[in-house]
Amino acid sequence: MGSLSFLGFLFGVLIMGSLSSSQAHKFLVGGKDGWGPNPSENYNHWAERNRFQVNDTLLFKYKKGSDSVLVVTKDQYNSCNTTSPKQSLTDGESVFKFDRPGPFYFISGTGDNCKKGQKLIIIVLAVRNKTRHSPPPSTAPVPKPPVSPSPTAETPAPPPTTQPPVAKSPKGESPQPAGVNPSDMGPPAPAPAPAKSSAPGFTSSVGLALGISIGVSVVLGSFVGMV
Repeated sequence: MGSLSFLGFLFGVLIMGSLSSSQAHKFLVGGKDGWGPNPSENYNHWAERNRFQVNDTLLFKYKKGSDSVLVVTKDQYNSCNTTSPKQSLTDGESVFKFDRPGPFYFISGTGDNCKKGQKLIIIVLAVRNKTRHSPPPSTAPVPKPPVSPSPTAETPAPPPTTQPPVAKSPKGESPQPAGVNPSDMGPPAPAPAPAKSSAPGFTSSVGLALGISIGVSVVLGSFVGMV
């Protein structure tokens, strides 16, 4: 409940601020001292404490017939020249409205009052409620929802085939007995020479026997013929 009350109060302050900012202000020059020579506060110091904008007004209060307000140029302001002013106000309660931004120069129209400090510079700011035509917000295109691809069945990869290690064929090296140092074993025994075949010897013996038999037969035949 308290938060709602605070929000309502804040909303009211904002509304009042916007209404007050849209209204022009009227400033009493010099405050209670009014417009006159030898002011208790320098008029330019008074102006520095205020903020002036277009359509604001100044109210100069002075004794009618004995003083006046002159709107002059910068050079006339610096030299307190009262001849040929841009505008002269003499009714005792003179109202001047700012119709443009920029500097405005005011001096007294009586004698040496300008040299006694009865002079004023006002710097007017820009228009309070200047309407700015902002471009309409561009309508951002509505993004389309992303289309998700249809799921495809993935064929599982076959598990890798583990092949058993191939046993190496044993070489023609005889295994060494355990615990025997190869260096302690002597050089390997030479392989036995192949046995000679006995067939040639047997053939020569048979031939010799046949030769002897033939020889004996020849001798016996000769001997028998002689008898």
